[in-house]
Amino acid sequence: MITVRRVSKRYGATVALDDVSLEAAPATTHVLLGSSGSGKSTLLRVVLGLVGADAGEVLVDGAAVTPGARRHLLGRVGYVVQEGGLYPHLTVRGNVSLPADALGWPLARTAARVRALAELTGFDEAMLRRYPAELSGGQRQRVGLMRALVLDPPLLVLDEPLGALDPIVRADLQAELRRLFGALGKTVLLVTHDVREAVLFGSTITLLRAGRVVQQGTFAELARKPAEPFVTEFLGAQAPPPELREYF
Repeated sequence: MITVRRVSKRYGATVALDDVSLEAAPATTHVLLGSSGSGKSTLLRVVLGLVGADAGEVLVDGAAVTPGARRHLLGRVGYVVQEGGLYPHLTVRGNVSLPADALGWPLARTAARVRALAELTGFDEAMLRRYPAELSGGQRQRVGLMRALVLDPPLLVLDEPLGALDPIVRADLQAELRRLFGALGKTVLLVTHDVREAVLFGSTITLLRAGRVVQQGTFAELARKPAEPFVTEFLGAQAPPPELREYF
């Protein structure tokens, strides 16, 4: 479980987070939704202990997270970024196995885990020998996901994982991620600005604006009982224009 309690963060005069609280319950997907500059990625970095909060606290499975005390996150949290964040000089196998290698896993154990993840995500042996430059955007994102899963962490954190993909690849990978989240039973914290992704993935959605929580709940609750006009404005901004709605 991830618990955020009254977290605030400033950068000079800029308020990045303003008294933010939320909980990501076990085996659910909690979506942080909002436009650029809303505080989504800052909140993610605070949760990961990469940035310290000015006030409030973050707990992962009951243990406090700060930049100076994040050792307990090792092996407990898998982190996925846009384009996978892959090392170009390493093969797919080399990228995926990095966390296991860092912990000194036996080669046989690492190889078996990589094979299992490759099967899960549709990679064959030939693909494991390729380098990132030889992969499509969707394939690189799958490799990033495999690397995040190699230690079998109970928590997954994804920062705009599909933002750089074209619409068709993005839709395919959305469906695949939804299947994987359901099959793996992980606790997932996912950042996106895309309302469709929030609907597809979110057990709970936290809508952020200018560093503060505007509303939390299911998509139906946000759509039917908006806390303020901005909620309706944000959700409606990505809907098809009236002249196209009959085709969707």
